[in-house]
Amino acid sequence: MIKGFHHAQITIPIGKEDEAKKFYCEVLHLQEIEKPDSLKGRGGFWIQVGDKELHIGTEENVDRSKTKAHIAYEVTDLCEMERLLKEVGIKRLESIEIPGYERFEFRDPFGNRVEFIKRN
Repeated sequence: MIKGFHHAQITIPIGKEDEAKKFYCEVLHLQEIEKPDSLKGRGGFWIQVGDKELHIGTEENVDRSKTKAHIAYEVTDLCEMERLLKEVGIKRLESIEIPGYERFEFRDPFGNRVEFIKRN
């Protein structure tokens, strides 16, 4: 029986870890956490998102900009998140309204679809 959600994984191109850490850790202010030694050779890195983990793996030949697959971060201030993205040249994409929520989407520097969402 499923008891919860442990982590999600997105991917970036091989060799782009430093660029991804700058975006996810410096721009979005997420904390990198230690990967187990047994997995370090695979590339990528892990970050803490609230009480869950996001694993940022590496793979080639993926057109991330064509997928609807995404991760949604619940935030407390959509305007502040939009400001942080604008500072690094990332544009807000409009989202279809969901009752009870405010939200918007964007593509990270690697093409991954990302959503910021806030309860009304």
